[in-house]
Amino acid sequence: MEIIYLKSVNSTHKYLQEYIKENGYHNPIAVFTSNQTNGIGSRNNKWEGQKDNFYLSFVISKENLPQDIEIQSLSIYFSFILKDLLKSLNSNVWLKWPNDFYINDKKIGGTITTISKELIYCGIGINFTNISNNFESLDIEISADRLLNLYLNKLEYYPSWKHIFSKYSIEFQHSKKFYATIDYKKVSLENSILNDDGSIQIDNKKVFSLRW
Repeated sequence: MEIIYLKSVNSTHKYLQEYIKENGYHNPIAVFTSNQTNGIGSRNNKWEGQKDNFYLSFVISKENLPQDIEIQSLSIYFSFILKDLLKSLNSNVWLKWPNDFYINDKKIGGTITTISKELIYCGIGINFTNISNNFESLDIEISADRLLNLYLNKLEYYPSWKHIFSKYSIEFQHSKKFYATIDYKKVSLENSILNDDGSIQIDNKKVFSLRW
């Protein structure tokens, strides 16, 4: 995957979308920086970040995806591949449904996925340093460049959804202690049921990944 390194940018996600609009899509490409000034969070919120953290966006074609995945669960898919990698490096990170990275009970990052015709855009932010008392930072020592290269190498293999889900379904129990925003309301995940396609069943309603 080709990588564009930027010293600073308002949003890797917006930069990549504009880049593809101007240059077209030919092969998977990633944009990376350690200084993002105006990142995108869920529901069009701003992602709070600061210098010396990990900010990545990449774009791939739908053709690259495993055939057994529901398009609505791509954020879980991309997030868990990174979470699994961090776990192998002795981090205690876990993935809160649908795509928030947590250490213990505090968030350290998140993922957003968007679709434009046949292209999938994924943006990931991870705090390497603390930004406030409400957030946590990554609990292992690793350079942003090394994590970037390890993660993009993992993506080259595009594991099946079945393989990813078999691991994520075990970890999902941690999410039941928390809340998710559904229809702009905070809803407890305590009684939620995880479906095979990555959605959850809650209050007789099927809900997919919210960061869309």
